Amino acid sequence: MPKTSFRSVSFLLCLAVIVSLLSFSSSPARHAQAQTPEPTATVKPLGSQEGTITIWADRVRTPVLEAIGKDFTAKYNVPLRVQELDFGSIRDQLKIAGPAGEGPDIIIGAHDWLGELATNGLLSEIDLGDKAKSFDPVTLTAFTYNGKLYGVPYASEAVALYYNKDLVPTPPATWDELKAIAKKLQHEKKVEQGYVLQENDAYHFFPIMSGFGGYVFGRDAKGVLNPKDVGIDSAGALKAAEELDSMVKSGLLRAGVSYNTMTDLFKAGKAAMLITGPWELPNMRKSGVNFGVAPIPKMAGTPKPFVGVQGFMVNKFSKNELLAKTFLTEYIATDDAMKAIFDADPRIPAWLPVQKNVKDADLAAFTKSAASGEPMPSIPEMNAVWDAWGKAITLIFQQKASPDQAFQDAGKAIRDKITSGK
Repeated sequence: MPKTSFRSVSFLLCLAVIVSLLSFSSSPARHAQAQTPEPTATVKPLGSQEGTITIWADRVRTPVLEAIGKDFTAKYNVPLRVQELDFGSIRDQLKIAGPAGEGPDIIIGAHDWLGELATNGLLSEIDLGDKAKSFDPVTLTAFTYNGKLYGVPYASEAVALYYNKDLVPTPPATWDELKAIAKKLQHEKKVEQGYVLQENDAYHFFPIMSGFGGYVFGRDAKGVLNPKDVGIDSAGALKAAEELDSMVKSGLLRAGVSYNTMTDLFKAGKAAMLITGPWELPNMRKSGVNFGVAPIPKMAGTPKPFVGVQGFMVNKFSKNELLAKTFLTEYIATDDAMKAIFDADPRIPAWLPVQKNVKDADLAAFTKSAASGEPMPSIPEMNAVWDAWGKAITLIFQQKASPDQAFQDAGKAIRDKITSGK
């Protein structure tokens, strides 16, 4: 946990002022110790209380934040409580509870929530000051919306290439090499599929699409995502669609493959290569397959996988907005706190001092892959993309539409949905 050395002068002064002002409050909660919540199914989400920092977190982060909270409370006499909620429900709960004054001070969340939360005025802007240089730049970009930073990132993730070292001793450097290796392994009947990709999954297809020059949304002159520039049917995206169609026709890809089927084939040694993320590392290691992780092979250009970033966000309706921000910038944004969060769930650290000391070779490969990636679009219009894009990919897998027609129809459907606002 963070050591006494992190008691910065600014933090102590801020706390002194805040606590002295709150001493006039009649609320006894400010003296309470950080508590372990009851099961989320039976407990109403805890709301912000003056003088006590309240955090909504997921199952993985709750224990480490509780430990950090006890240490924080012991040093600064500021109670901190953490309530465990299902990760997927935190955003929806805040949308209801925040404006009603019943939300927490801080939430754990994903950067692609920003479009909805920031647009609706639910988040408070954060200033990291000099500490910004200690964060991986891509993670700060992810938590920046309309030029304003709304989160303190702690981890990121992106997909990379898993390969079976017994079947593929050296990972392919180019996409043509990957296809040649896959074709040879299938011809020799050493595997069912040399390379496996699931249908109806735009997320895992995006590195291929970006590798051929495709994109989802373009950017304006200031680098801001432009929802009027939809790139699903751009020239590069159509090339990627044609590549997908070619791989299906040649037998390198097959229809009807789900995510579980894809990973099961690899873990059983029946597939030699696939693209997915670090969340599969525990399962891959349990499988006993002699695997490695490498950057995604180059295509016409360098593939840019989606980078997902998780971090802390401050509720705009918090009763402790200044205190919550100070806790994040002066206590969470430290080597010891970030290391504790990383140890609880090893993902690519957003905090560079922790990131550079990661010894895990597989995680280092994911870090390298993420470095060439781009944050998943966080604008609200992204909600209009997934369904039509996924259907276009499925039509190609099932050979029910030409690649050009499938992606052109998807582009039109996305634009129509964005225009209609539905």
